Amino acid sequence: MRHRTILILLAVSIVVLFVCNLVFGSVSIPFDQALRVLTGGEADKASWNFIILQSRLPQAITALMCGASLAVSGLVLQTFFRNPLAGPSVLGISNGASLGVAIVMLSMGGVVGAGGEMGSGLQLGGSLSVVTGAFMGAVVITMLYLGVTKFLKNNLVILIMGIMVGYLSSSAVTLLNFFATVENVHSYVSWGMGSFSNVSLSQLPLMCGISLLGIVLAMVLIKSFNALLLGEDYASNLGINLGRVRRTVLLSTGILTAVTTAFCGPISFIGLAVPHIARMVVRTSDHKVLLPATMLTGGAIAMLCNLICVMPQQMIIPLNAVTPIFGAPVIIYIILKRKY
Repeated sequence: MRHRTILILLAVSIVVLFVCNLVFGSVSIPFDQALRVLTGGEADKASWNFIILQSRLPQAITALMCGASLAVSGLVLQTFFRNPLAGPSVLGISNGASLGVAIVMLSMGGVVGAGGEMGSGLQLGGSLSVVTGAFMGAVVITMLYLGVTKFLKNNLVILIMGIMVGYLSSSAVTLLNFFATVENVHSYVSWGMGSFSNVSLSQLPLMCGISLLGIVLAMVLIKSFNALLLGEDYASNLGINLGRVRRTVLLSTGILTAVTTAFCGPISFIGLAVPHIARMVVRTSDHKVLLPATMLTGGAIAMLCNLICVMPQQMIIPLNAVTPIFGAPVIIYIILKRKY
């Protein structure tokens, strides 16, 4: 009963934050006007229709889905590798996505131009090529892992390999930055700051569909995760196929990290910190409760971060300047608590 109440409260917070994302910003819009626009009516000001439908609604949905995706990805990795400091970037998948974007922006001339709230924030010129580059970079790294797991059985070795892949990707990005033009470097740096404002209404179905696929793959593993909490030997004795679980984990986290990084840039701390916040809230390791709680908490925190980003007048604060405010204290607390 207690867990159900907590999940309901988290769901209510999602609704409240979603409404706040539609109403508040550099331009305040009355709630009744926002509700009228969402139900197919016209607001008193034509600009409000544009702001809600073309800017704030896509941002809110993107923040909700990306927050949930990153949080689930972090939980899956922390459970499977039994490492509380594992996150979506630990396997180098987000680095692969960043490399894909760097190739597009720095060598092929993709650009990012600043926009205000009347537009959709940071708009990606040639956004299809940028998203494709990020997604392909992440997919290549994911496929690499799926291939090597046939030979590597030690989870620690896989983690070390992920760190090395991240270093190699970062090295390639540094070289591309060195030889690129100042404009292209600025575009890449702007993309790397993260933003939920790059996804248009037409792109939402694709982003949401891919995210849901990754989340469903993670939910399929709930029983296996609960068994793994007691050790791999115990899970094997229960008939859990650890090789299949490993491949599903990599596929799920690869999809979730790829789609988030491709559309929003490399977002820090949400995937790493939110699972710990969810554990502190629900106080259980049962993934039947923990995974939904993590999804809801991730969506709520991402929407809160987005709200903070768009509140200042005539500007949008970079997302990665806000997420550490929530994430870093949690990780510091976990480190001090466990006395690493």
